[in-house]
Amino acid sequence: MKFDIHDRVNYAVTSADLSINIEKKVIELNLSIDEEICTMYEYFEIFLGRMMLCRGAAEMLGAKFKLLANGSKIL
Repeated sequence: MKFDIHDRVNYAVTSADLSINIEKKVIELNLSIDEEICTMYEYFEIFLGRMMLCRGAAEMLGAKFKLLANGSKIL
């Protein structure tokens, strides 16, 4: 079976940690992506729209959404 881009992107995420800081009103998603499997470009080509929805949802809750991937701040 050959992986398509969606399979590779999902498989490439080796860890995902969601933290919520109630006092600072920050929701942070920290991802580790294996770039041997999928490039950051491919990941965000597939998931950028969903990450923007996460940002909008956080704003509706009066919070800020932060996204980190492989230690770098993305949003």
